[in-house]
This record gives sequence, structure tokens and C-alpha cells, in this order.
Amino acid sequence: MEYLRPDSVSALDMPAVRKLFPRYIKIVRGQLPAFFRISKGIKAEFDERADIGALWEAHGRSMKVFNEARRRTDAGEAGPEGLETDGRSLLDLKLLLVKRIMESCQLCERRCGVNRWAGELGVCRVGARCLISTEFIHMGEEPYITPSHTVFFMGCPFKCQFCQNWTISQWYEEGTRTDAKTLAGIIDARRREGARNVNFVGGEPTPQLFWIIEALKYCRENVAVVWNSNMYMTEKTMDILNGIVDMYLSDFKYGNDGCALRLSKVKGYFGVSSRNHLIGSAHAEMTVRHLVLPGHVECCTKPVLKWIAENIRDRCLVNLMDQYYPCWRAHLYPEINRRLMPAEFEEAVGFATQSGLNFIR
Repeated sequence: MEYLRPDSVSALDMPAVRKLFPRYIKIVRGQLPAFFRISKGIKAEFDERADIGALWEAHGRSMKVFNEARRRTDAGEAGPEGLETDGRSLLDLKLLLVKRIMESCQLCERRCGVNRWAGELGVCRVGARCLISTEFIHMGEEPYITPSHTVFFMGCPFKCQFCQNWTISQWYEEGTRTDAKTLAGIIDARRREGARNVNFVGGEPTPQLFWIIEALKYCRENVAVVWNSNMYMTEKTMDILNGIVDMYLSDFKYGNDGCALRLSKVKGYFGVSSRNHLIGSAHAEMTVRHLVLPGHVECCTKPVLKWIAENIRDRCLVNLMDQYYPCWRAHLYPEINRRLMPAEFEEAVGFATQSGLNFIR
């Protein structure tokens, strides 16, 4: 598989990749277990009937065990063998917490509060169903991520007016219903076929978190989990993802709340996104994607890159992207109803260079 994309063959040996993603590389090469496998091996004591506060306390205790297990495993003091438990695991506890949260859904900062198990739909319109658009081994991601088993889930809490996956995110497709065991079998098969990781995307994977965790329970293969996301999750969701996600592949879109509200119809974007980038980069390795929008270099690109440089520069690799093209409703917004000019992108590259960022283009 790797030989279909020549630059991916040597990508794991690139100096920046080796420096920033050492654990991911070892998972890909079978030298360390993915985080979800460690979580599967940690016995968790909890009462399924307990209130959610008690479950969060149990989660906190289990995460301390996870952190120690991670330390010992990464230090070579414990091998990847025996990463199963006869009892209920930390992964089971995370699954129960997500189930409870979905009774009044607050997985993302929309905080719709709908009971998804009763069939109520929030902004994402996912409800109590696992729906995917497609899945395949993607050869077009960053070279160190390629070949990537990319699972495109239906639905998204954002309404990006220029969304390139608008048929998926805005439900112009119906999607294909699946279940956790079927998805786990697909993930295992794709890993055996040569995928370096499983890459959960959409739309947005956050509304599908319950089925993602359930699928990982049934996975037999050791595969790195890539969370390809808009990073608009609540802090509780970030706590659940800790111990599951090996690499965040984030989409940091806007440098201010005004542009986010106008173009993606979300409130409080910059504070939520920056907070979650801080949390995510402390728990896992991170690639930050930034798509340069026409007419938004000053208001969005430079503030985003400045924030990254000042806060997580040494904990992420930035992918500065120039492939914007007008999609869906972009024609309603004059400044983005065109392709990006080369001079705009070169200005972004110059600013990233001056900021001392680790970046690719």
C-alpha cells in the first residue's frame, strides 16, 4: 500500500515527524500499543446504576492507573501483551459515560441537551444511530498519516458555508447504518491491509463517539487512533478521548469568534478551540491543519498561527493548506467566493516561518 505514495514511505523518518510523533511511529511499527488497547487492559470498578458524578470519580481513579500503565509501557517496563481484562475496563467506563451524556447531549459545545436515545436530534442530526458515508484507505492525507483508514461519519455540529464535504456534513446523503462489531471488523481488516491508522472524520466524529468506543472494544488489531476533528468538543468529551486518541488531526479554522459565527454558525469558537488544542496536545500527539481562506489572512490565519506559536509550538506539526475552493454556499459570501491567491498563501507561509512553527505545506 505504502508504495502507491512514494513520499509516505520515508515520512516516518523525517526529522520533524520523528521529533514530534515518536509514539505514533512506534504504534505504526508495532512497537507500542495504541492508547485504546491500554485502556482495554485496565480494570475499572464502577456501578452502572451510579449517578454520573460517581462515574466521573471512578473515571478519574482509572485514568491514574492508565497514566502509570502508559508510563511503564512507554519506558519498556511492560510489554503490549496481556492488554485485556476479564472484568469491565476503562474503555467500558468511558462508553457508559458517553451513553449517559447522550441522554441530554453535551458532547460538543453546542450543548443541545437532547435525549438522543429517545430519537431526539440536535444540530448534528445524528441521534441514536451510527451512520457512515464511506470508508477506505486514504492515500491523500499527510505523508506520515498515509495510508490511512479513513472513516467518514455522517453529520456535523458546524454549518461551514464552504464545506467541501457538505453532502456528508449537511445530510444531502442518507448514509449507511452500521454497528460496532461490523465497524471493528472493518478497522481490523484495513489495518491488516496496510493502513497505518484508523482516521475518524466526517462531517465530525464527535457525535459518533459512542459507536467509535464500542467498536474499539471489539478491535483485535493494534492500530493508532487519529481524531480528525473541528475540536469543538466539551471538556468532558476531551476527558473521555484521553486514553483513546493517539493523534489529534485538528482543523483550526478561525482566529476570532466573528468569522466563526458568520461562516460556520458557531458561537465562542476561538476560546473552545484553543482550550481543546491545549488539552489535546498535553494528552496525545497533534497535527494542526489550517486552511487559509481567501480574504482571511489577517483576521484568521495570522491569529491562529500566532496562538499556536505562543502556546503549543513544540507539541504539534502545522499543515498550512492552500487548497480552498468555493463549495456549497460560498457564493453567498463574496470574499470567499474565489480561489486563494498565491500571494495570500505566501504571506501565510512567511508568517509561519517568522513565528518559528514546525509546519508543512
